[in-house]
Amino acid sequence: MSKQTLIAEITEAVVRFQNATDRVDAAAADVLGVNRTDLLCIGLLLRDGGMTAGLLAVEAGLSPAATTAAIERLENSGYAVRAKDAADRRRVLVTATPLAEERVEKLYGPVRPAGTALLSRYTRTELETIQRFLVQGEEFQDQQAERIRGQREK
Repeated sequence: MSKQTLIAEITEAVVRFQNATDRVDAAAADVLGVNRTDLLCIGLLLRDGGMTAGLLAVEAGLSPAATTAAIERLENSGYAVRAKDAADRRRVLVTATPLAEERVEKLYGPVRPAGTALLSRYTRTELETIQRFLVQGEEFQDQQAERIRGQREK
């Protein structure tokens, strides 16, 4: 197989992988009773143990108004709470609730050991290549998102 053919096959596999990941997240959002934006916000809050609304907006790629609406939906569903920052009373921190943590862990928790089992099939050199591809791929995707956002009509 030529290098060009292999690149084309990998490119197609990445698209299929992204679509499969999207299906997993869509299923999780459906089970949790939230939309995809709210699922993203829950994930970010759980990852970082909470954050300001401003940082959540940046991390999720949302406008301030959309972030406020998402936080309100998450509070109403019992998945997030707002509280004054103990270190700076002017700031409000948004954190995921134990309910969010419990339900997300139930859905995504089994992915970790299954993914570890899948990855354990590869050699150290292959794993290093996969890791490098994923890190560079994230940077690539962020660059593409920025490029696409720059095409908004003003």
